[in-house]
Amino acid sequence: MISQNISKSESNFNGFPETKGTNEQNADKQIDDYDPHLHRKVKKPTTNMQTFAHFLKASIGSGVLAMPSAFANAGYINGPIFTLIIGGIALHCLHILINSMYELCKRKRVPYLTFSEAMRIGFQDGPPAFRFVVPITTPFVDGFLAFYHFGICCVYVVFMAENIKQVVDENLIVLDVRLHMCFVLIPLFLIYSIRNLKMLAPFSLVANIMLLAGFCIVLYYIFESLPPISTRKPFQEISRLPIYFGTVLFAIEAVGVILALEENMEKPKNFVKPFGILNIGITIVLVLYALLGFFGYWKYGEEALGSVTLNIPQQEVLAQVTKITFAITTWVTYAVQGYVTADIIWNKYLSKRTKNASRDVLYELLIRASIVLLTFFCAVAIPDLSLFLSLVGSLCLSILGLIFPALLQICVQYGSGYGKWKIKLIKNIILVAFGIFGGIVGTSVSIVQIIDNYK
Repeated sequence: MISQNISKSESNFNGFPETKGTNEQNADKQIDDYDPHLHRKVKKPTTNMQTFAHFLKASIGSGVLAMPSAFANAGYINGPIFTLIIGGIALHCLHILINSMYELCKRKRVPYLTFSEAMRIGFQDGPPAFRFVVPITTPFVDGFLAFYHFGICCVYVVFMAENIKQVVDENLIVLDVRLHMCFVLIPLFLIYSIRNLKMLAPFSLVANIMLLAGFCIVLYYIFESLPPISTRKPFQEISRLPIYFGTVLFAIEAVGVILALEENMEKPKNFVKPFGILNIGITIVLVLYALLGFFGYWKYGEEALGSVTLNIPQQEVLAQVTKITFAITTWVTYAVQGYVTADIIWNKYLSKRTKNASRDVLYELLIRASIVLLTFFCAVAIPDLSLFLSLVGSLCLSILGLIFPALLQICVQYGSGYGKWKIKLIKNIILVAFGIFGGIVGTSVSIVQIIDNYK
């Protein structure tokens, strides 16, 4: 990771133009000459294709299957428009986050900074008004990242159990969904015991092929006898938009996994190129989300469930195969998304405290098993898929995907300026305001609905 001897401030951020002396010019030249990507040492780096497979697997999971339900809270006109807008904002925030982290790596001459380390250094070297939060920045960011990906894994437990339940109910015996959550525990323990992304790459590749086949079958059922579109609402009440906002944010953003993928790449420069993995991947994701959300809502209307697989016929064999297919692909995605939580808890905090290094693998496996158990208990407590999606998306991704990237760019640009008319500063303030408003409203509405449902 990074050196432990990063100085508290290595740059002069007084914000005033001045004539640079020889020492400053040499220092700037050293910064310009240092390329963090060339100094990274990853034990098992992933290729472009492996990274792309992971990206699609992480981004096209249960979230995309929830898009018809999300559109039911927005309408068939608002839905596609807002999805593309939110997706564009999320993509921009990912770019400014990765670029800001890269710039800080150059300044500090380190190969890589984690999200929390970058935020801490940004607040430390940025506007003085932010410096009071420096001591709590690292655990705060790490905590939100770990909790967000933990929340995703909780949603995945519910998703797998509900799809398996429909198949078992039809062919064997009717059981409570919580019992099916118990049945998936052992498979989750096994997949989650794989501790690096390179070993998970073959699973992601196979899962993506299965995912494509599953989508084709879902679209077959959706396009089968579509009702008149006049029976659907082009716009929904404003009060329903917060649930839509949280669900779409959950579906689109996977900030922790995206940063982990970029960190573990053999050629990380290919990640953020104009036609790189991030832009191509997000474009594919947004097109799929908009199409499935639009046609899924057109087909099922207000009856659209937290996953569209729960709407397709329960009795037909083809539909049952599709449900099992998506359960398997989600099983793989659980390990990819959960990688972030385990990485933060174990590699960043607990591994340094162990005295016997020979038992580190055992301890890490125990930590991973504990995470699986905790996701199971949370899923049992809140088995409502759509509300869980919205809550996790609104609470965590407003902060991680919108607010923090904007604040980090404000800090990184503090010394060099914000451009003509301070356009970057204004833009980032708007992003922060949008994230705060969406997060507060979406989270509060989700919590109220969860309480109402379980009274």
